[in-house]
Amino acid sequence: MAKAGSPSKVATAGTARSANTRRALVDAAIETLKEHGFSGASARAIAERAELNQGLVFYHFGSVANLLLAALDAVSESRMVRFSAAVTSVSSPAELMDVAAQIFREDLDTGHVTVLVEMIAGASSTPGLGAEVASRIAPWFTFTQNAIDSTFGASPFASLLPSDDLAYTIVALFLGLEMLTHLDGDRERALSIFGHAQQLVALLGAFSTFAPPKETS
Repeated sequence: MAKAGSPSKVATAGTARSANTRRALVDAAIETLKEHGFSGASARAIAERAELNQGLVFYHFGSVANLLLAALDAVSESRMVRFSAAVTSVSSPAELMDVAAQIFREDLDTGHVTVLVEMIAGASSTPGLGAEVASRIAPWFTFTQNAIDSTFGASPFASLLPSDDLAYTIVALFLGLEMLTHLDGDRERALSIFGHAQQLVALLGAFSTFAPPKETS
């Protein structure tokens, strides 16, 4: 069972060898979470996958929980880079929905969602872990709000719901879909939700660009 703990002080943290060891442990932790879940992500299991001594887990991270959080950080950072690059060229709500659906598929294919789902599950049994996981989800609210503001900012629908509330709702729905898909394995139903959302966005876009005929005098 993973337990929360304080990060260890590593004298060799700046060396290339230390960095490689930490990276190997983080990569092994990610794969262990995907394959065996939070309950199976022990120091022994992770170290064996990394082909390292399990004492290095505590030497470099202080606890298994800290290592698992580092694994979640690594996954979150890579997904943020991918999301950021994907939305750079987005110029319409419809394109934003297309990107969201594409990223959702990627998350399912790569198993990245499993890492977050397992960490959320582990938070219920590990003191202090819930707040740490929540703090790592928080940047996604800001990211989503910025994407909404840049895409819907000029739309007449932008004033219907504050973008921060909408961002919170979207992230919550996104996580909920990922968790349900992880549990029941029915990805097609979740993907159909994105299809419906794309249709709704297209409909709203049609209304927003519709201009009634001018009255003649």
